Amino acid sequence: MTSAEQRSGISAEELRGRTRELLAAHPPASTDRLDFLRARFDAGLAWVHYPEGLGGVGAPRSLQAVVDAELEAAGAPDNDPRRIGIGLGMAAPTILKYGTEEQKQRFLRPLWVGEEVWCQLFSEPGAGSDLAALGTRAVREGDGWVINGQKVWTSSAHVARWAILIARTDPDVPKHRGITYFVCDMTDPGVEVRPLRQVTGEAEFNEVFLTDVRIPDARRLGEVGDGWRVAQTTLNNERVAIGGMRLPREGGMIGPVSQTWRERPELRTHDLHQRLLKLWVEAEVARLTSERLRQQLVVGQPGPEGAGMKLAFARLNQEISGLDVELLGEEGLLYDDWTMRRPELVDFTGREAGYRYLRSKGNSIEGGTTEVLLNIVAERVLGLPAEPRTDKDVAWKDLAR
Repeated sequence: MTSAEQRSGISAEELRGRTRELLAAHPPASTDRLDFLRARFDAGLAWVHYPEGLGGVGAPRSLQAVVDAELEAAGAPDNDPRRIGIGLGMAAPTILKYGTEEQKQRFLRPLWVGEEVWCQLFSEPGAGSDLAALGTRAVREGDGWVINGQKVWTSSAHVARWAILIARTDPDVPKHRGITYFVCDMTDPGVEVRPLRQVTGEAEFNEVFLTDVRIPDARRLGEVGDGWRVAQTTLNNERVAIGGMRLPREGGMIGPVSQTWRERPELRTHDLHQRLLKLWVEAEVARLTSERLRQQLVVGQPGPEGAGMKLAFARLNQEISGLDVELLGEEGLLYDDWTMRRPELVDFTGREAGYRYLRSKGNSIEGGTTEVLLNIVAERVLGLPAEPRTDKDVAWKDLAR
């Protein structure tokens, strides 16, 4: 038993035993998918490092791989993590850290099972890179809040039941101090979702208008005015979720272009070969670095290092997809379908090179722009002096807009 296992009192062998008991009681071949996932959550095998009763058993995060391997070998269903990635990677850790017991019990199980999809109402037309400048207002009224404002670039808003939302509750203090964090019901009156069609032809993003939306105070996360600190948990986890995904060798964008290189020798040139080798090595370095980052999470919380991984993810995707199109020549200019549709998830590798090339352009914007993340790495990882910020101590209402 490792030292982490000794501290938790849960061993890998015990988790294997619990997993086999789950499989015996709910055979995947004959059990409804949702019923199996609910049983897995209730058995504490959803995310083993979460507390008992919330889908876990308080085991080390590293032991999740033990459970996953047993379930995969038995052909058990997963919870379609790409479709519910915002809930899993952003909402859940924030609710776990700042939510009340009632909020944890209400939200975590249907979130993990995939019965309820989540979205993120953070960015605004006038507060993208400078998120703390957001202007969506939340005004206290009785035992709740009335929300008015607009959010933008909201992935999955068209299929989401719940949203994590930050809004300004005090305009008389500096911008970082007057923000509060809420859970918003996307089916409530006053919530309007409009599609944003992208260069790919799809509209996976949305803009969301909030008009006199009433949110009970029971759906507030953290203290009033402390929303920026709560949001940091969300943002740090978001960057890890985007840049630190677990991939096999040649997983992600490097896979299709490597496959094309092997199967289409007539397309090869010396220059393309050198560029592919360079990007293949960089992709493998990024993959192994993300694995190390996940191992660091075993003993702590995600920190600013996730910003570095998200930076690498964006740059590599854009460079690899560019090489992919160039390798294919005239074929790379083809595009299969410009039909306007509103997908439930982003498939970076399931479509042709032209889609990957166009879609990857958004990687340096979503989840924190490259410019903002470079500042985070410089100041919080490398310890370089912070840039001068003249608005740091100015009340939000007095800022130029």
